[in-house]
Amino acid sequence: MTVTEETAAASHYDRIGGASSVKAAVELFYDRVLADAELAGYFADVDMVGQRRHLTLMLTVVLGGPNEYAGRGLAEAHQPLNIPVEHYAKVGEHLTATLTELGVPADVLAHVQTVLGQVQDQVVASGNRPGV
Repeated sequence: MTVTEETAAASHYDRIGGASSVKAAVELFYDRVLADAELAGYFADVDMVGQRRHLTLMLTVVLGGPNEYAGRGLAEAHQPLNIPVEHYAKVGEHLTATLTELGVPADVLAHVQTVLGQVQDQVVASGNRPGV
């Protein structure tokens, strides 16, 4: 082990258990979302195996893991869906509840919530943003 490896802080990704933990979180998250009558319709014609894989790759990047995501950008994938801010907030609540249930530390939860805030305008339809 080199000095830099010894002194480098573990990423959020490593701290929560890496790939298997992210995959478990994504599975539980989509189980929650698909059980939510207000949100399930967004996924009616979606390949959920592919959808789960995409979110796993994206959440891995958000948490500081390896960047292997090569899919569409957030805006390109979400703007055509005309998602209102209320639904975006509900998705964020499901993600937060999922991560909390899995015992993710508070600082990691805070980081994920910060990222959700930063990307909201890429996901929520422009006509559905407060003040727009």
